[in-house]
Amino acid sequence: MLILLPPSEGKTAPTRGAVLRQGALSFPALQQPREAMLDALVSVCTTDGAGAAEALGLGPTQAGEVDRNAALRTAPTARADRVYSGVLYEALDLGSLDRSARGRAARWLAVTSGLFGLLRVTDKIPAYRLSGGVSLPGAGAVAGFWARNLDPVVTEAAGSGLVVDLRSSTYASFWRPAPARRERVVTLRVLHEVNGTRKVVSHFNKATKGRLVRDLLIAGHAPKDPARFADHLLDLGWKVEADGTRLDVIVATL
Repeated sequence: MLILLPPSEGKTAPTRGAVLRQGALSFPALQQPREAMLDALVSVCTTDGAGAAEALGLGPTQAGEVDRNAALRTAPTARADRVYSGVLYEALDLGSLDRSARGRAARWLAVTSGLFGLLRVTDKIPAYRLSGGVSLPGAGAVAGFWARNLDPVVTEAAGSGLVVDLRSSTYASFWRPAPARRERVVTLRVLHEVNGTRKVVSHFNKATKGRLVRDLLIAGHAPKDPARFADHLLDLGWKVEADGTRLDVIVATL
């Protein structure tokens, strides 16, 4: 089973650790495009601070993000699951899992990244600022750049197993399954139900996905198709409604 996660905009910058080693990252087939994206980001942040801030969608109080990007090649690194510190990753709380569940996280989880394309949670990276929705001089639209590079990598990582796609819409465009694989890719939508009315809630959506992935890692079962996956979530106590390969997870409390 391959579980695709979005990155988090919020990151915890490592204060010490080795510098980035692109060759040590998972999915080595991505090394060349990663270098191209890193070059583009560091270059614009080094030579054109104002242009970089505009391209990255940064406000006047976020100039430090440009400086951080300019120093990415010499910045300290830490495991991706410790650098990403947003709501989903707080709820997932990988560090508190037992050894078996953490091992499954290392094998099952893959994070889409504007800078690195695809990462394992064990990969050591610096904190950076690059949303999947921006466009960079020298690389173009980040989403389009990775859409041209990720398919063979994701396909190989998934093998014959199920892909559980929990990415946000921005990062979903980095990779879309080929027609032959679509029946083995399940997407989840989180709905908050109050007095019979259901609606999507962004913040709670992220936290719910984090807790759901945590339950999957603890349980340790890897269903092979969307129907079995839905049944597995029901067995774990989640309220789920299936519509083909899309599952709605219904929650009643925030």
